[in-house]
Amino acid sequence: MWRMRTFARLLQAGVVGALVVAVGHGVAAGPAASAPFGQLPWPTAEPDGVQAPGAALADGVTGTVLWSREPNTSVPIASIAKVMTALVVINAGDLDRTVTVPQESIAYCTRYDGSNAGLAPGEVLTTRQLLYAMVLPSGCDAAYTLAEGYGPGQDGFIARMNGTAREMGLAGTYFTDPSGLPAPDDNSTYSTPANLLALGLRAMSLPVFREIAGSQSYHLPAGPANRDHLWQTTNQLLRTYPGTIGIKTGSTDAAGACLLFETVRAGIPLIGVVLHSSPGSGAAARDDAERMLNWAYDPILTALPIG
Repeated sequence: MWRMRTFARLLQAGVVGALVVAVGHGVAAGPAASAPFGQLPWPTAEPDGVQAPGAALADGVTGTVLWSREPNTSVPIASIAKVMTALVVINAGDLDRTVTVPQESIAYCTRYDGSNAGLAPGEVLTTRQLLYAMVLPSGCDAAYTLAEGYGPGQDGFIARMNGTAREMGLAGTYFTDPSGLPAPDDNSTYSTPANLLALGLRAMSLPVFREIAGSQSYHLPAGPANRDHLWQTTNQLLRTYPGTIGIKTGSTDAAGACLLFETVRAGIPLIGVVLHSSPGSGAAARDDAERMLNWAYDPILTALPIG
């Protein structure tokens, strides 16, 4: 349900705080700072045409939910799990540390038909480079490599993921794998729309993650211990929707097409998630996200003289 009073407070806060919000999200403050927010038209009760059975849209500063569908229902989340993998690794620090790609990472991707970053066994990359390899092309080989290096081992790393989830109060979330792929016993990593908003906000508060998640591509030239790599983002919203600054896609048979996303327009950040928008179409997840964002932003952008 649309919470008019909550959104009104968000918009009114923009009158006196748009500059703070904009700077905190790496964008310039614009005419929104002096706009007559109290005179803005209200959107309809909910966004039209959203296919995802689980979804939520929130204020990107406080995390206050503006609209949701089944916000506390736990479902598989596929590669959105890599956001937690990145969070654990970044919090560990030393992003210039080198990590060797293990042979098992390739078999791991093949076993579960997971997406990969084209890594080769024995390549040596920095943690920062592996984060790009994991987030942009959704490389399960990179996720496995990072988990192996920062665990210790897969089981140790997964325990750290779940420990971080508990510390964050994400009661509806559980990880069985650093990539979000099915575990050997076919149990999938799961979370809720509300929990994923909190995870996305935490990850995007880290400048390193925000830079990676907002990149459309990353080129790693060949070096003494690595091949040439060019990684392109799987996040279609970064290419099609103005103001998008991240975050992460996901897709498995169990999870369907999923997308965790964040945008900033008119100095107003919004964060959202759609889960199982279709059995496997990333375009369907992107379209769901656009419908939700347009529902929230269109009344604002229509009323404001955005330059």
